[in-house]
Amino acid sequence: MAISAKDVKKLRDITGAGMMDCKKALTEANGDFDAAIDILRKKGQKVSAKRADRDASEGRIATKLNEDASAGAIVEVNCETDFVARNDEFGGFAQRIADIVLAEKPADADALNAAEYADGRSVGETVSDMMGKIGEKIDIRRFAVVNATEGRVVDYIHPGSRLGVLVDMKGGGDLDGAGRDLAMQIAAMNPVAARVDEVPEEVKQKELEIGRETALNEGKPEHIVDRIAEGKLKRYYKDNVLVEQAFVKDSSMTVTQMLKKADADIERFVRFALGA
Repeated sequence: MAISAKDVKKLRDITGAGMMDCKKALTEANGDFDAAIDILRKKGQKVSAKRADRDASEGRIATKLNEDASAGAIVEVNCETDFVARNDEFGGFAQRIADIVLAEKPADADALNAAEYADGRSVGETVSDMMGKIGEKIDIRRFAVVNATEGRVVDYIHPGSRLGVLVDMKGGGDLDGAGRDLAMQIAAMNPVAARVDEVPEEVKQKELEIGRETALNEGKPEHIVDRIAEGKLKRYYKDNVLVEQAFVKDSSMTVTQMLKKADADIERFVRFALGA
């Protein structure tokens, strides 16, 4: 019988086994999920199946740049305990996943799991192997690739590898230096967007509504409530939009002023914080 990609993904979600292993098991079991799980367990994937419903809330963030820093990848790989997250083998695994994401630029999780990890084994199969070896659930939670538009990509991993940033920089100045300062700013301040015009409309409307309600609760006249709300939105931008923020290394200037002084600018950024 024909085995659908949806069924293969469902079995993978249940067991944590590789995509090809799941497809083979379902084919052998004629589409019977329980029988397919038994087949996987008989082939040494018993631990993975048992741990599929565990909470993988620890882990590491890893980044990788290509040789000319024209592109960068960032990944979040989860496990169950901090002990495993700090293990060198797990760290090497997370870094290898970042390498593969940068090289292959997979469209989605299925494409990443199907990519080769090493020695003919796929990423999905290797995840299953790692779960059996380490004894914890392992999950590649998310990944992203940033391609430089004009300049270069700068990466930053905060000590502990629980937070990482990629920044697409351009300009004629020291892009590595300015980019690192900017990445550290992003790591510390967690801006919602690089610029005001990139703030999602729903966020703007939510902040305006909060501003209006606050003004009304304070007894302000209704005819000035909208003006007060707009003022509060501007304050929100100063705290939460990257280029509007005070520069953390020198609060006498904004990030915009720092970038101008450095003859640099930002195109976009990606920030991954573990579990966020």
